Amino acid sequence: MFTGLIKTMRPKQWVKNVFIFAPLTFDVKLFNLYYLAKTMAGFVLLCLISGAVYIVNDLADIEQDRQHPEKCKRPLPSGQLSTRVALAAAVVMPLLGLPLGFLLDPIFGGLLTGYLLIQLAYSFWLKNIVIVDVMLVASGFILRVAAGVPLVKAERFSPWLYICMMLLALLIGFGKRRHELVLLKENANMHRQSLQDYNLPLLDHIISIVTASTLLAYALYTFSAPNLPPNHTMMLTLPFVLYGIFRYLYLIHVKGMGGAPEEIALSDRPLQATVVLWGLSVIIVMYAFRS
Repeated sequence: MFTGLIKTMRPKQWVKNVFIFAPLTFDVKLFNLYYLAKTMAGFVLLCLISGAVYIVNDLADIEQDRQHPEKCKRPLPSGQLSTRVALAAAVVMPLLGLPLGFLLDPIFGGLLTGYLLIQLAYSFWLKNIVIVDVMLVASGFILRVAAGVPLVKAERFSPWLYICMMLLALLIGFGKRRHELVLLKENANMHRQSLQDYNLPLLDHIISIVTASTLLAYALYTFSAPNLPPNHTMMLTLPFVLYGIFRYLYLIHVKGMGGAPEEIALSDRPLQATVVLWGLSVIIVMYAFRS
């Protein structure tokens, strides 16, 4: 049962929480041990709260997940984990994590609370509203980034990065909806109510718009954001972003992936290499070429 509880908290999904390190990196404080330690503590608390959210989400979706060819194997719908234990864990973890968040930083604690409330609203209501469902998922990514700002007292973190994060999250979210629609076909609305209002032409149009907007927003960031190194050297990171997004589109349109973005991130070697190279190039530009 303990193993089932850990699986329900979805440790693979915690890879999304690394976005809390964005302010630390882009504010040129990555090697400041004090701010690094605070951000790592924030990451742990964010994982704890997001784990509670995933438990609540599985409790709310237990009947729909039993109709899904893959999600029916999860601990709650399969019966490996009892609903009583899951509910107790979902209550205890926020009662522990939120006070620690406010102790770490009051603003961080407020953002952590806001993240929890938005995700609960998504789990019980807003996930059934077409388009709004994906926008709520994207807001979770923005809050992950925003949560890192007060922890490092960021001074150079550009608002452009919030826009880039929002658009990237929308791309991933609509890509996931597309995969669910293709996988479940006529049974899609039995798994997720909002899927009855989506179709492939709509999702393909939205994905095209969001893809173009993401690339444009990141390009504008690289040469117009304040406090970047001189001579627009951040533009050297653009090829990695281009390839990473094109690779993701290839995976969802050609390989039929996209249902679990975290699994793509943890399994696709070309995409992993691109993310690593992009991260290294950002660090080199931000830390070696700063005047």
